[in-house]
Amino acid sequence: MTQELIDLRKSIVEKRYLDALAIVDELEGMSKKAILRQIKSFLKVLLIHLIKNQIEKRLTNSWAASIRNAVLEIQDINLKENKKSYYINQDQWYDYIENEIDIALRDASVEVFNGVYSPFQIAEMVNKQQIMNQTQILLKLTYSYAVKELTPLIDNYLIQLPGGEDWRLGRR
Repeated sequence: MTQELIDLRKSIVEKRYLDALAIVDELEGMSKKAILRQIKSFLKVLLIHLIKNQIEKRLTNSWAASIRNAVLEIQDINLKENKKSYYINQDQWYDYIENEIDIALRDASVEVFNGVYSPFQIAEMVNKQQIMNQTQILLKLTYSYAVKELTPLIDNYLIQLPGGEDWRLGRR
């Protein structure tokens, strides 16, 4: 990116405005790609923990914190600087989730029941559609609620997951 900024400055100084605009477009594309990469990373964390919850039928403080944090980070990163539009619109999540879930299944195999199952076994054990639906429900909340309101809504949703009531009551 440093080279692009140097080239941009040079283009402006030399009054080559079309070249400068082309560089600005390139920088915008690089920025958007980095933001989407960040969102996908948090999406994968969210998916992994929902997979672990579904298979192990329990919810830990750590998993709940990871799910909550992933949703809140996605909300923060997804909102553009103008505070009025998003990098990923509400109706575009399905493709992103579908692309990430297989990666998340493989990564979850390392953690589910301390890694005793292969990624292939995990893929057979999990209800992918249910995980995708849960993810979409949580992500949908990010478009309607501020952080202060969103946090308890996420926790209330987590209570409904397998082991959620035990988590709420502090039972192991």
